[in-house]
Amino acid sequence: MREKELIVYRNFEDGKLLEKMSYLMSNYDDASLGKGDLRNLMYECLHELIEEAGNYGFHGNLWHTYLTNLLVNNENSYSCGCEIKGEITGTINRAALHDIEIFKELFNFDFTPVMETLNVPDFALALDYEASTRESKVYNTRICGRICDLSKGLAGAKDAVSMKAVLTQFYKDYGVGKFGLHKSFRITHDEDGVHIVPILNIAHVKLDDLVGYESAKKKLKNNTESFVMGLKANNCLLYGDAGTGKSSCIKAIANEYYERGLRIIEVYKHQFQDLNEVIAQIKKRNYKFIIYMDDLSFEDFEIEYKYLKAIIEGDLEKRPANVLIYATSNRRHLIKETVSDNENANSDLHSQDTIQEKLSLAYRFGVTIYFGSPDKKQFAEIVKALAARNGILLPEEDLIAEAGKWELSHGGLSGRTATQFIDYLLGAHMST
Repeated sequence: MREKELIVYRNFEDGKLLEKMSYLMSNYDDASLGKGDLRNLMYECLHELIEEAGNYGFHGNLWHTYLTNLLVNNENSYSCGCEIKGEITGTINRAALHDIEIFKELFNFDFTPVMETLNVPDFALALDYEASTRESKVYNTRICGRICDLSKGLAGAKDAVSMKAVLTQFYKDYGVGKFGLHKSFRITHDEDGVHIVPILNIAHVKLDDLVGYESAKKKLKNNTESFVMGLKANNCLLYGDAGTGKSSCIKAIANEYYERGLRIIEVYKHQFQDLNEVIAQIKKRNYKFIIYMDDLSFEDFEIEYKYLKAIIEGDLEKRPANVLIYATSNRRHLIKETVSDNENANSDLHSQDTIQEKLSLAYRFGVTIYFGSPDKKQFAEIVKALAARNGILLPEEDLIAEAGKWELSHGGLSGRTATQFIDYLLGAHMST
């Protein structure tokens, strides 16, 4: 096999198995090699294919799904150029086609002679594999399904040109690598540097699922829509009372705009010093990125906000056009102000600088959206809407009365309290 002749598609993260399989496919009938060793190698490869199926949730022809997974995760000049935008022009197309011809050979390889020569009929298990019901450790059902479907499309392509077209369309529709496959991410920092790591499962909430706050949701959606369309958009601060749906709104836009190339990266304030490195890793990609900071606030002795201020506005390097910052907070001004700040302002001219320093962070968010606690009437409307959505058939009078009792001892009037009350009713119903 010609895997060492690949030009564009190289340096696979999970490429060891490809090397073993290629060696096996090229040398299975070489009489000078020990048949026992080759047989053991084939069983080793079978084990790794089945383990990958368990980790990723793959099914069908596991050799094909393995190769497909390599192709959709390899971030190279061709795949990254095609993500979201579609096929690119230039000589890179010929280099990519050269590599796809090699992959076509790998896809079309007939393992029957290998199984017969090495007496390993069990390898057939990997060629028509039924997935277990165990949840994937790496991909959710949606991603796994897309890769398995792509695998069938690549295998069914009549030639390398058609195969390249199928793969390129996938890059355009879904992107490449972790940013193409996943909606949301967090960052980690170890001895090797800063890493952007996928969050495997995100709540499938949509903006329409959130009852009330229509004006706030519209403001958030309009800003996000402009951003995704490549128009001017602002950093956004969602602030207000606890439990009013600020964080849920961010999850909702991650779900609603994923297909249009929006990705969310969650960052905690102790990681702000890594923001420059995070932006360096994403600024040249064809996606739109929202750096998301949940429950953002600072005590007066914390200085991490200075990193954030520099990133939002004021650093020497201009913030990339494909990056915005969205934050949620219970505080409008983010940084705690003390009584002494105001007392000193009356006696010390320079203390006004301290106050302005603390206020300036919030002012750097071009869009601010307020989420206030509902009054009793609004709370009742939220409860009724959630009850109807979940098929709860209690008489309205009883429903509202019980919800009133619940909120008194469970955090007061908020959308979160209403949701918890409905979950309680659903749990109580299921247990009876």
